[in-house]
Amino acid sequence: MATKKPATPKAGPGPRALSLHIGLNAVSGSAYGGWTGPLAACEFDANDMAAIAASKGMKSTVMLTKKGTRANVLGAMRSAAKALVAGDLFFMTYSGHGGQVPDVNGDEPDKQDETWCLYDGQLIDDELYFELARFAAGVRVLVLSDSCHSGSVTRERPPPPVPGQRPKLMPAAVAMRVYAEHKAFYDKLQLDVAQAAGSDKTVDPDTALAQVAASPRLTAIVKNFKPSVVLISGCQDNQTSMDGDHNGAFTEQVLATWNHGAFTGSYGVFHARVKGAMPPTQTPNLFTLGKTGAFLAQTPFTV
Repeated sequence: MATKKPATPKAGPGPRALSLHIGLNAVSGSAYGGWTGPLAACEFDANDMAAIAASKGMKSTVMLTKKGTRANVLGAMRSAAKALVAGDLFFMTYSGHGGQVPDVNGDEPDKQDETWCLYDGQLIDDELYFELARFAAGVRVLVLSDSCHSGSVTRERPPPPVPGQRPKLMPAAVAMRVYAEHKAFYDKLQLDVAQAAGSDKTVDPDTALAQVAASPRLTAIVKNFKPSVVLISGCQDNQTSMDGDHNGAFTEQVLATWNHGAFTGSYGVFHARVKGAMPPTQTPNLFTLGKTGAFLAQTPFTV
């Protein structure tokens, strides 16, 4: 009687990947003191980033202009944080205006909190950092931000844009007016995040992301931060990210460097090539948070 060979165990399911792509060609005037911030290429940016995600087998959500609300973005991030486990990937892109609100919880040396200008209100950097911290240990989080976040590290004002260019930056006068009209809302957001974060309430998210390797004060934050985060932003803090007709300047070079998947290097090499192709007026930055050594060594968008 022949002996049956033991069944070969089936391989378990591989890592999962979810992605979220936000592109706002305008914002609601009622939420921004009458300013609508018209841009041209942000929806193209979101769709093109979603196409990369789809090519890698990711389950994607795209939010264009009116769909890019605070509730929708926060809801998608929280849903992903609940669903993903160690080894999984969350890929998020944002293309739109960056802004600022006065800091009320004491975490920003320049007394300004940086924001993403979503359709019906700003998403404060404190909130973004806190939401990223919700992801489980070992989850890889990749964020590409084609927007301007001035003043977070260098504390210098960006130079005025070249005539005819469209910077992705909410004008300072608009930012002041928006904050004055919605002060209670934005103040409460910051205080709520500080309370929820507990001992991390004095952490400046921008400093944590940009200066983790250089600042001994932030060593404890890295140890306590569970996911592995790689954030590539469109410009330095004293520069502005520029809009275009078909893609933002940063997203255009991301797409060109990726070259439909022909690129095979690491995230570090990818960032260097994107940066090398940009004009001196806009220099993309690479931030990391958490244990990112193995993540950085991967080819971009690897699931």
